Amino acid sequence: MSGSAPRLAHIVLQTNQLPVMREWYLKVLGARVAFENPAMCFLTFDEEHHRVALFGPPGGGLPERTPVTVGLAHSAFTFATAGDLIARYTELLEAGIEPRVPVQHGVTTSLYYRDPDGNMVELQIDNFATADEATEYMRGGEYSADSIGPSFDAAAFAKAYHEGTPVSELTTRQWAAQFPQVDVFEMLTT
Repeated sequence: MSGSAPRLAHIVLQTNQLPVMREWYLKVLGARVAFENPAMCFLTFDEEHHRVALFGPPGGGLPERTPVTVGLAHSAFTFATAGDLIARYTELLEAGIEPRVPVQHGVTTSLYYRDPDGNMVELQIDNFATADEATEYMRGGEYSADSIGPSFDAAAFAKAYHEGTPVSELTTRQWAAQFPQVDVFEMLTT
């Protein structure tokens, strides 16, 4: 292959409730509106002109999808640090937006949310310093044996972080496994 590899530019979501989705994504992603008209809204939160686009056809009427319909399972957004992820978690909690399920994948520490249309949105941090280290972990025994990983208590995660528990400890499956477990697959698909 020649040339540079492509980079993911944006995702587009169709919706029957454009204003509600717009407000949710502005809050959850800390985004700003780059362009908007009555049928669409382009949002960004970084150097790209838009990362999430929302399309609401005039008059709505799109058939509703369910969490188990064929299509996009979820979108994911990475934060630079555990502190950044916890700060966003706290902001969202104060706004009445709670994670559906927190998951310690091993390769990432992730908080999954459902948007107003039922789409799953993952807010995460990478648990490894480089992509090569993460890839090596994914090829190893722990991840191969269970590629989803245990759930954990998001409030306990935030509390432990603020109390000084090292991030290197908080971002392990061993730390997450101490909490009562939920069926992560079921939480992601219902």
